[in-house]
Amino acid sequence: MNFAYPHILYLLLLAPAIFGLFYWARMRRRAKIRRFGRPEILASLMPDASTYTPWVKISIETLAVALLVIACARPRYGEKEQQETTNGIEVMIALDVSRSMNASSTDDPNGISRLNRAKFLLGKMVDALDNDRVGLIVFAGESYTQLPITTDFVSAKMYINDISTDMVSTQGTAIGNAIGKAMNSFSPDEEINRAIIVITDGENHEGDAIDMARQAHDTGIQVDVIGVGSLKGAPIPVNAARGEYLKDYNGQPVTTALNEEMAREIAKAGGGIYISGSSSNAVSELTDQLDHLQKSELKNVRYKQSAEQFPLFVFLAFILLLLDIFVLDRKIGWLKNYNFFSK
Repeated sequence: MNFAYPHILYLLLLAPAIFGLFYWARMRRRAKIRRFGRPEILASLMPDASTYTPWVKISIETLAVALLVIACARPRYGEKEQQETTNGIEVMIALDVSRSMNASSTDDPNGISRLNRAKFLLGKMVDALDNDRVGLIVFAGESYTQLPITTDFVSAKMYINDISTDMVSTQGTAIGNAIGKAMNSFSPDEEINRAIIVITDGENHEGDAIDMARQAHDTGIQVDVIGVGSLKGAPIPVNAARGEYLKDYNGQPVTTALNEEMAREIAKAGGGIYISGSSSNAVSELTDQLDHLQKSELKNVRYKQSAEQFPLFVFLAFILLLLDIFVLDRKIGWLKNYNFFSK
């Protein structure tokens, strides 16, 4: 058996931690009871209090947690497809998660945010790149690899759903830094054609974005840019529910607009194209552009659906949680007359 996400198994340490906390709580309870008198005498005042069912209950709950952790790690066992060959390219997606991406993507300040628009486009793009390898980088003032280059599109969509503007603490929009990180994130196979897709509102706060795009193009990597946002500009929400927006030192709302000119210059320097994220044909325009790149042979290992074992662990955890509902802390009625641990 192997796991798609073995690092998640570290969460199994929660099981002994939970059990340890419960043991500590029971010892504290016993110590408090002793302050009032002899436990065996006080026990007669609590006829329904069970000594054993709390331990049974915590054991069930701890085992359920462990099974859910194992399920999240996606255990695989059994049949595995042999290495298969497809024709495709490698695509690294660099997504802007700076605070300005919380602003509206339309002229309406209450419209869909730029980030949500970008995530919608990303989901459709991943579906369109079915035979390619894809990776994901998020950036603001700094860049981080969210998903290394892979053919696991299920994981890619999971990561896309979890993206937020809180992922990068350093604010700013260092597009050049993101392009540089993407250049170093491809596989070592130099025979495969590559492309970098930058999704941003174009408000670059660093001066090297165009130079980095040009460097990428010089090494044979195409850089395409998708611009999201309004040319008119929109305020940046701090608390949308309360209608609070980011303000400058003078108390005036800060507005942010799509820098389409900058986005076009980056795409031109990178030998790619600029696409408006508000266009209904944005994804098809991008896939048409990527289709111009010559496809290379990609060797992938794919698992049959029958090899996935996580449903079994989820089912067992569900059964245990149902059982936990019926296990109460007090004594079980029909067992009150039995004592299994003394003569």
